[in-house]
Formats: sequence, C-alpha cells, structure tokens
Amino acid sequence: MSATSHELPDLEATAALAQRLAPHLRAGDTLLLMGDLGAGKTTFTQALVHALSAAPVEVTSPTFTLVQDYPVQLANGEPCTLYHYDLYRIENEAALIELGIDDAAEALRVIEWPERMGHGFAPPSWLAITLEIEANGQRHATLRAGGAVATRLAQESLL
Repeated sequence: MSATSHELPDLEATAALAQRLAPHLRAGDTLLLMGDLGAGKTTFTQALVHALSAAPVEVTSPTFTLVQDYPVQLANGEPCTLYHYDLYRIENEAALIELGIDDAAEALRVIEWPERMGHGFAPPSWLAITLEIEANGQRHATLRAGGAVATRLAQESLL
C-alpha cells in the first residue's frame, strides 16, 4: 500500500483533486474521507458528484440525514448510485446497520468520518483521503488505497 501527498492551496484545488480522481472510480469502490471540520470533505464530495453527473445536481452535506444518494455515470459508461455518508453524529457501531452501508457495497460509496465505523469495516477496493489544514493555512491531501482502485490509480500515476 503506497501513499501520496497532494498540496491543495485552496478549496478549488480540493475540488480539482476530486475531478482528477473521478474518471478512475468504479462501482464497488469506497472512498474514506478523513479530516477535521472544515478540511474540505464535503467540498471534495460535491466536486466528485458533479464530475460524475450528466445533469446539474445539488449536493448537500448529509450531516443530519446521515446519507444522501445520487445517480451518477461512471467514466466506463456504467450508471451507478453514489452514496454519500456522513458519520459525524454516529455514536456507536450499531447505528451503522440502519444506514445500509454494507447493502451499498456494489455502489460507489463516499464515507465522511469513517473512523466512527470501528475496525470491522474492510471494503475490498478503497481509497482513503486525509484532508488537513496546517497552522499556516496550507491544505494537503494524503491518499492511500487498496484493492482494484489502488491498481487503477497507480497505473495513472495518481497514487
């Protein structure tokens, strides 16, 4: 498992990173977005959904609804549903069952605050993105991946 770091001078660069990754994602991939409040997790997801949507779509943070779903078209032409989960308000692993995260394994999943899931969650094809803001305001993303998505990203020199 390799990791790469990407400098992100602003939120527009965060959105551009999502747009660069979008063509390489497939059904069955899981994106794990980590970072403090305001680090750009929702901005990343908004840009990703827009990059994969044929029609304009409003992408909102599922902080209170916990999950939103969006019809998208993957770069390989496959229609797919993207499920966007925000686990910030989840207090225990039992609450995850109601969200249907496991039921969406064949879709494209984006999960904010995945550390709230515990250690039992292990998707076969995953991309972990840690978004950070340093004290000087500089932003950067660290990408790690496993499974098929790691192979696709490595072939394109994105990982």
